[in-house]
Amino acid sequence: MVSFWQKKDEPDRPGSSRARDEGHDNGHPSDHEEPTERSRLLPQNNDQGYLSPDDPAVSPYNLWSVRALRALSLIALAASFVWWTFLLVSIFVSPPLMQSRGSGFFSFSYITLTIGYLVLGLLFFVVPSKPMTVCGIILAILLLVDMSIIVGIPQIRFEEGWVGIASVVWALIISVYQILQNQVVTRGKREEEERLTGREETRRSLREWLAVLIEIVVLGVMAFATLLFTATLILRARDASLEPIGKRYSVHGDTYRIHLACVGNRTEDPNEPTILVEGDYGPVEHTLQPFIDDAYQYGAISRYCYWDRPGFGWSDNAPSPHSAGMSADVLSEALALAGESGPWIVVSAGVGSLYSRLFASRHLLEVSGIFLIDPLHEAYLADIGQPNRGFMLWLRGIVSPLGLDRLAGALFRGRTREDRVIGRSAYQTGKFIKAKLQENLVAVTMTSAEVQSARHIQMGATPLVVISSGREMRADPEWAKRQEDLSHITNKLLSWDVVHDAPHEVWTDGEGRQVLESRLKDIVRASREIKS
Repeated sequence: MVSFWQKKDEPDRPGSSRARDEGHDNGHPSDHEEPTERSRLLPQNNDQGYLSPDDPAVSPYNLWSVRALRALSLIALAASFVWWTFLLVSIFVSPPLMQSRGSGFFSFSYITLTIGYLVLGLLFFVVPSKPMTVCGIILAILLLVDMSIIVGIPQIRFEEGWVGIASVVWALIISVYQILQNQVVTRGKREEEERLTGREETRRSLREWLAVLIEIVVLGVMAFATLLFTATLILRARDASLEPIGKRYSVHGDTYRIHLACVGNRTEDPNEPTILVEGDYGPVEHTLQPFIDDAYQYGAISRYCYWDRPGFGWSDNAPSPHSAGMSADVLSEALALAGESGPWIVVSAGVGSLYSRLFASRHLLEVSGIFLIDPLHEAYLADIGQPNRGFMLWLRGIVSPLGLDRLAGALFRGRTREDRVIGRSAYQTGKFIKAKLQENLVAVTMTSAEVQSARHIQMGATPLVVISSGREMRADPEWAKRQEDLSHITNKLLSWDVVHDAPHEVWTDGEGRQVLESRLKDIVRASREIKS
């Protein structure tokens, strides 16, 4: 009798006869019922009683809902990887309809973050934890802020386009999904433990604690990276409020915009030339334009125009691939849209000389003078196009959304929005890095062929001035030889001056400025004589 009451008081063990008789009430279907998410996956004749918590059969995978979530995560991972591949390719070659007017590195970063989050969730699928939920909520909040900035700031929304918006929205959806997945697996794990062991297992093995620790560390890194994304986007929103001097013009079939500005009034004299300024390595506003503006203020020239190459200053990034000749073409288009016409005297420095020479060869009748300041010879395009340089530019671009250098400059060095857009910190932006990567990718192929053709086409009677850095020529005899070669690109060399102590940026030296101003006046006079 005692044993009878003990048996009566004990819960029905899985697999017992009463459990089988009352299978429907105990969550077990009869032999004629369709299986549900609570269907036992263990043999029906299991009369062993409750299982050990360490038994592999005690798993949330027993539930159909949990297995379905895992399958959904795998599908999301596969879709994210395909999207990641497209974005990686678009950095080098822009697929149709995926043109980003910005760098494209932000989109790539968000999808990389999404893939990492999905992989982490799959690796530790059956080890859910509260810290993982908390980190996931933080990550989702930050991504929501990022999405709001990208969608809410017109300039950023224009640059990132639908690709950037879709990428951050997808990252946000996956972050919310991972939180829900964590909760569902936690509940399923608890239910299966109660069903198969008689109670919820609150203990964790050393392996589980290690898994939780790895989850927390990786999610903490992801949350910190997303926080940096947010801070960088805030800086970009701040920079977007800086209005350009001049105007942006939609070019190349309205796929992106080019910034162009002209200073000075048009004269009634059709023979009066306009100086067309091309910058060196960085934005023209930070390199050559201040000197040209001083020359304008002093009366050495009457009017000048300057522009930002694609990816520089206020200009958008161009589709990839993009060569120097393509830049010359969109400059022509922007000038036409602005109603500007020659005659032009193209003034450039360093690598910008390649761009101005291409423009001159494509506007033979409009260009009445070529003014080169320590110009880069086309022989050095091989250095620009080195594969290791391209890889480093790509790597810099990938980490650029973190904005470590820009944030440090803004917080500790007093860098302003002018510094980041057109100044000394412009080289840190993703747009600039993308432009330099594009320059690298086509330097020894497309750009080299274009410059060689330009040299054959260039009109021989065009006045030419070359001013070289004495320091550079003494440091590198090959550079000196190439400077001399550039003094023969036309048959009408007005002068080739070597400023003894001037650096590569000749206009930063006192003697260099005097020589530049004097030669500017000479080439303006020569231009007038040609046109008169």
